[in-house]
Amino acid sequence: MGAGKSKVGVLVAERLGRPFVDTDDLIEAAAGRTIPGIFASDGEAAFRRMETEAIARALAGCPGVLALGGGAPTREENWALLRRADAFVIYLRADPETILERLADHDDRPLLAGLDRPAMLAKIVRMLAEREPSYLRADLVIPSDDLRDKSAMADAVIAHLTAAGDP
Repeated sequence: MGAGKSKVGVLVAERLGRPFVDTDDLIEAAAGRTIPGIFASDGEAAFRRMETEAIARALAGCPGVLALGGGAPTREENWALLRRADAFVIYLRADPETILERLADHDDRPLLAGLDRPAMLAKIVRMLAEREPSYLRADLVIPSDDLRDKSAMADAVIAHLTAAGDP
């Protein structure tokens, strides 16, 4: 959440000539509702089930660049899908303060809704601490605090994919 996966992912997909798929978009299209709407009416557990279904659908399609929601890597069933598909997983790592700056003015993040900045930062710190072990299962970790040069980040991702024999 707020690490830059959509911005960098789109560039990587364009440069590789592959489709870019954001699982949040797939979930909203399938449900006919927004992510905040799903959280409000069905809860996080239902959203997580929809997220796993979206990942499975995306991985069943042609090879592309897939952006997962921040909670997706915390579920073992999602890792099983990713590994079965032989997906190369990249974790764009950002500091809590960076994430706060990127998300503070957005009201579309259900897990941060209704919080003031100090409470939002505390929640981000807590979520990152809980999620970090799952995130570190990625094949590659790239710092994303400085997204001013999204192009250079996309180049770094592609260079790592090429070195791994993936593109």
